[in-house]
Amino acid sequence: MSSSSVDLSDPLSSAEFAVIDEERRAEIDRRHALVRDLLEREGYAALLIQQPGNFAWITGGQLNQRGGLTGQTGAVFVTPDARLIACSNANTAQFFEAEVSGLGFQLKERPWFEPRGVMVSDLCRGRRVASDTGVNGTDDVSLLLLGMRLPLSEYEVSSMREAGKIIAHAVEATARGMTRGRTEAEIAGEVAHRLIKRGVDPQRIQVVADGRGRRFRYWNHDQSPVHRYCTISVVGRYRGLFVGAARTVSLGEPPRDLLEAFERAALVAATGMFFSQPEWELFEVWSRVRRIYEKSGAASEWQQADQADIVEYEFGSVPLMPSSEFRLTPGVPIFWHPSVGPALLGETVVVTKEGTEVLTPATDWPTFPISVKGVNVKIPAILVVNN
Repeated sequence: MSSSSVDLSDPLSSAEFAVIDEERRAEIDRRHALVRDLLEREGYAALLIQQPGNFAWITGGQLNQRGGLTGQTGAVFVTPDARLIACSNANTAQFFEAEVSGLGFQLKERPWFEPRGVMVSDLCRGRRVASDTGVNGTDDVSLLLLGMRLPLSEYEVSSMREAGKIIAHAVEATARGMTRGRTEAEIAGEVAHRLIKRGVDPQRIQVVADGRGRRFRYWNHDQSPVHRYCTISVVGRYRGLFVGAARTVSLGEPPRDLLEAFERAALVAATGMFFSQPEWELFEVWSRVRRIYEKSGAASEWQQADQADIVEYEFGSVPLMPSSEFRLTPGVPIFWHPSVGPALLGETVVVTKEGTEVLTPATDWPTFPISVKGVNVKIPAILVVNN
């Protein structure tokens, strides 16, 4: 059975087909135009996209991963005039009836038992092709694609706002219902339930109880019960975009060491959020963050774990490093997650022309202002529950 190319960009009307999202269609057309400019400028006949982040970008949020990380389901082949999804017959219906219906994609299909590499080779043969993997002798243009993904459009920022509200609500609602003796795993399961039912795919859930963060900065969760306090930190993916948030809850009066560490971490978070300014390079932001660590008496803490990540269709596509020259511009989102000893904070912001906008604002949660250059930055405080 040979592969075939079919135009499924405008399927017939049917109750079985998803309603076409015209705004999403226009956004995908805009991205196709960016690719077209790249192809014409660099002299390529086509662009082959296989990496999940780029696949989500060009399709307006769809994933080419089956059940998370258990296998890729397709690739996108973009020419100046067309965009084709190359997939097996086992995935065709889901793509073209449920996920990209009416969004201008055509089909290049293969039988499920034929290796994807065969079809990829057929698509690339005899052409000068760019890709995001360098497969089959194609030119790897991953960095150029990152430049297309960032900064985000207003359509994408709007999606991140929605995700931020869902994630913050899920974390806060779970924390407010905290009771002594619940295990970290139980808490993680509740957060995951709240996220999934609202359309957010949990990518990382950390439930760090009773000071475990001092030793394990990247702890997820286990069967240990929570006795005194814990931090719930979540990274979720929504319409292909990553957003993160963290909140800390104490069962009764917080211990002094937690309060002191939390205050230091909050100063760092507020500083990083405030100085995420347009046209600043990341090392300039970092120098101010590092200075706060030093002034607060926690000079060595920044060396224990990373402080922030650029978040978009790929988590950490541009990590915050002391020497990074990546320039912030309006539409660049950042997940700030500084930690000091047992304290971990987490907020996602987006750079705007005026400064920064918090995408994961606290809703039914205590906050306290930290003044940075005369501007009050609201930081979620420790919630105290008496259970």
